Amino acid sequence: MAPPEPKLLPSGDGEERERANELDVELMRRIREGDFAAFEQLIGIHQRSVIGTVAKMLGNPSEAEDIAQQVFLRVWKSAGRYEPQARFTTWLFTITRNLVFNEVRRRQRKPTVSVQEREETTNRVVEDVQGSAPDEDLLRSEMEAAIDRAIEALPEKQRLAVVLRRYEEMPYEEIGVVLSMSVPAVKSLLFRARTQLKDSLQKYLDQ
Repeated sequence: MAPPEPKLLPSGDGEERERANELDVELMRRIREGDFAAFEQLIGIHQRSVIGTVAKMLGNPSEAEDIAQQVFLRVWKSAGRYEPQARFTTWLFTITRNLVFNEVRRRQRKPTVSVQEREETTNRVVEDVQGSAPDEDLLRSEMEAAIDRAIEALPEKQRLAVVLRRYEEMPYEEIGVVLSMSVPAVKSLLFRARTQLKDSLQKYLDQ
């Protein structure tokens, strides 16, 4: 599975999203009949979103591809039970949620990288950038690293809600389905997450 390229987010137009979903549903119909070419096409459409989401959830891009492969393997195995009652992406990210949350909990039981080691890695990256980049680029790099750390520090449900809303532009209703929450609960969850993120990034916001 190729590493993800930077994603150009859709405009959010309802008709565009609906057309994309119709294609997903048609591909799943073909996958249910054993069409592997349709499966490869589906992966090509969604792998960057899945890998990007997993990477932001785990804070480790090098492991994101392994989890993403598991996600699509489950899509293939579950195709016979798929029913297009909601958008395909909602179903896809529900599978992603289950695998990511399982991995997060496994790490909590057996951490592989300490907070100190992550901070040391980030500091080395910043030092490397500082040696050659203009101040504006350095500040942008520091800000991006700080945002990643702040998101990673959120509780897992808040973290996934922020990632789906910020990077996937997913509507509140779909986030609610993915997280098994009502729309008001999702909005409350995101409000708490944004408050915590603002507090964590205050020193950058004050500059």
